[in-house]
Amino acid sequence: MHKQNWLITGVSTGLGRAFAEAALAAGHTVVGTVRSEEDLRAFEELRPGNAHGRLLDVTDDDAVHGVVAEVEQNVGPLDVVVANAGYGLEGTFEETPLAEVRRQFEVNVFGAMATLQAALPHMRARRRGHLMAVTSMGGLMAVPGMSAYCGSKFALEGILEALGKEVAQFGIHVTAIEPGSFRTDWAGRSMTRAARTVDDYDELFTPIREARQKASGNQLGNPAKAGDALVRITSLERPPAHLVLGSDALRLVTAARAAVDEEIRAWEALSRTTDFADGAQL
Repeated sequence: MHKQNWLITGVSTGLGRAFAEAALAAGHTVVGTVRSEEDLRAFEELRPGNAHGRLLDVTDDDAVHGVVAEVEQNVGPLDVVVANAGYGLEGTFEETPLAEVRRQFEVNVFGAMATLQAALPHMRARRRGHLMAVTSMGGLMAVPGMSAYCGSKFALEGILEALGKEVAQFGIHVTAIEPGSFRTDWAGRSMTRAARTVDDYDELFTPIREARQKASGNQLGNPAKAGDALVRITSLERPPAHLVLGSDALRLVTAARAAVDEEIRAWEALSRTTDFADGAQL
């Protein structure tokens, strides 16, 4: 396997750490971004000389571009970039303050966009590279109590799909990584939870919140195996545009997409009534 230079945001814990460990184990060089000096030192100790830590807040656009430029100059040309940094925001739509929703989008959407935008000119100049971002099965289906989170991931899905079609001409691949439930801290200490304020949602949402908290630490997905899967697709001539990870994600995403397809077919006749008779088809 060709040795690659990777940049992964958010490698202190969770899937980001698993992705980094898998890439390092495969012999690649990994630059991982973290939020503290302690996490930076711990990351670099994983594999001295191949693991390079950088302090970064992905919501600081100038800092993101600065880190990418510095890495390109001092570590080497980036072959793979994984916009992984993000977090979950749980709460019903009505109960979630807009300030928290904006923060969710700042990290999950705009932080990922800044990371990919910073790396893209370098890859375009070289006519090669692989851009990835971690969305979620919640970017292809939605559940009650996760409107802000799913909204951020649906947005990222659309961005990545359009981006992939723009940059294919330059030999650059784009992959949306769509994990199901993995045994990380995502549903535990890393989750932000909006305060409960409306009793009318108790019957629906209280069992959902309790079940998610109870399942934290016992999820189906193995982060190390997710890392192996990611490393595998970077060696392919034609990597997937969508990589669903986990059998739970496969089941839930497949069911959700089938439901949408069924509804589109059910209302097809009404959909066709809105055309001009002499209009141009796209």
